[in-house]
Amino acid sequence: MRSIMLWLGLLIAVAPADERSDYVRNHYTKSEVRITMRDGKRLFTAIFAPNDLDPQKSYPILFTRTPYSVGPYGVDKYKPILGPSVEFEKSGYIFVFQDVRGRYMSEGEFVNMRPHIQGKRGQQIDESSDTYDTMDWLVKNVPRNNSRVGMYGISYPGYYTSAGAIDSHPALVAASPQAPIADWFFDDFHRNGAFVLPMGFGFFSGFGQPRPEPTPIAAKAIEPPTRDGYQFFLDLGPLSNVDRQYFHDEIGFWNDIEAHPNYDAFWQDRNLLPHLKKVGCAVLTVGGWYDTEDLYGPLSTYAAIEAQNPNTENRLVMGPWYHGAWSRDEARTLGQADFGFATGQWYREHVQFPFFEYHLKQKGELGLAEATVFETGANRWRQFDQWPPKSVKKTKFYMSENHSLSTTPPTKSGDDAFISDPSKPVPYTQEITTRWARDYVTEDQRFAAWRPDVLVYRGPKLEVSQTIAGPIDVDLWVKSTGSDADWIVKIIDEFPGEPIDGTKYVEEPGKAVLSGRQELVRAGVIRGRFRDGFDKAVPMKPGEPTRVRFELSDIMHTFRPGHRLMIQVQSTWFPFIDRNPQKFVPNIFQAKQEDFITATHSVLRAPEMSSHVSVSVMTE
Repeated sequence: MRSIMLWLGLLIAVAPADERSDYVRNHYTKSEVRITMRDGKRLFTAIFAPNDLDPQKSYPILFTRTPYSVGPYGVDKYKPILGPSVEFEKSGYIFVFQDVRGRYMSEGEFVNMRPHIQGKRGQQIDESSDTYDTMDWLVKNVPRNNSRVGMYGISYPGYYTSAGAIDSHPALVAASPQAPIADWFFDDFHRNGAFVLPMGFGFFSGFGQPRPEPTPIAAKAIEPPTRDGYQFFLDLGPLSNVDRQYFHDEIGFWNDIEAHPNYDAFWQDRNLLPHLKKVGCAVLTVGGWYDTEDLYGPLSTYAAIEAQNPNTENRLVMGPWYHGAWSRDEARTLGQADFGFATGQWYREHVQFPFFEYHLKQKGELGLAEATVFETGANRWRQFDQWPPKSVKKTKFYMSENHSLSTTPPTKSGDDAFISDPSKPVPYTQEITTRWARDYVTEDQRFAAWRPDVLVYRGPKLEVSQTIAGPIDVDLWVKSTGSDADWIVKIIDEFPGEPIDGTKYVEEPGKAVLSGRQELVRAGVIRGRFRDGFDKAVPMKPGEPTRVRFELSDIMHTFRPGHRLMIQVQSTWFPFIDRNPQKFVPNIFQAKQEDFITATHSVLRAPEMSSHVSVSVMTE
């Protein structure tokens, strides 16, 4: 299940597990404590300290807080891996792991994305205060610590790292939130309010189960009766069937999701970004361009810390990675995309380890740029003094006649129409899975382009390389015979029929042919109901031209000579995004089967209603 997968992903690295396990047992001593918070609740904490007997030596603390269990439990039960990579264990750190409040062996009530409290008083608690209280205890009570603490974590533990940096404890000198959750209306379970069905169902079927008392036992997730996620979720029908057929009112946070379909106070209170203030430690935020779960989080976390903490050392790393790949993989490839070298290993050796060594042990020189970013397509690391970079030129690509893309606005009116049938939605991947396809983010999109309910716009063949860096603004003029619709826009790198150097593509058994490949670079979605804001759902008027604007997350991608920029537009992306009924209902979680209707959608092309995307093209 997702919780187990994420936690293992946090710990697994490239050295053989049994070799690292032997090293940990030979060189570290484990202890377990329950640390009392300011409200009296005790949080279960496991501590692994170096066995070095030299009383003159001291070590920094590297601290991780998690809702995914610090097990195995018992002082004789060791984790096989302690550090973000093997270098940390051999260098010597005091590793500390804590079950967050209300999870596994810690006391108290667990609250998903617990709202931050500004100006806490008395016994008021949040994740920032629990972090502060824990660090205060650690530096005062753990023998031979050097009074310097670092934090890191991936995904939900990344969120706890971000929260722990707010109102930083004086001992916290370095924090690395990695793929941190920032706002669940845009991360993980939503994309601009559209619900991410396999993540929401799969994650909360296990993670969302109640835990009345501390326990070392993980809840068992629901296993669908088939691996065919497309068919399973289609047969499931409207979202209202999830609780009736599977959750039976036992998954509290699923009920919260159903009750709050819009960006109301419930979600706004769980947005951590406005609270990332008084960050007194150095920060290294890490994310992956191909992270299907938390891409919004790292980019937004870096930007929020940068804007609200002008004197804080704040750095960003974005690599060609799926969720957590930088912690465990060589990361040479992802699906059919090949990055040319071991990008994950390079990051661990040249970025992550030096960052913590410099700040926690004051070793070496830290030659890191403000932003260390991998340029996909060209397959190289780039360094910038800010992100997005300065040297760019805004360029608009207009949807034009004959399904072309042009940098010139249309001079006459036209439109491109397609029929969208919720009973036959466009699949988001060719992979057969009930969870979420990890590699869909680089997948060849020809399977979608061949469908009649996907619009395809192709740019001219490039004569020179073109590099796009930063966010992508989508500006569509649309109309529909329905009163609601989802709008999905995909940015695609279309490969030439054959390489321009005259060589031939070699077909390998079981692998897609590169010739003409349509490699997904970035995609995003917005519900038409949220075109005027996410806090209130507004129906579309059938047949009336409507403007829909939203932003696709940043990219750093080079389209090489002979390649083309392609844009695909569609209204279903299933089951990654749940189906929009296309008939407006106030709450899609309460839609009935009869609410789902077939509709004709149109993308307009006119001088006064020009559908286009706006990108930042590198000029240096």
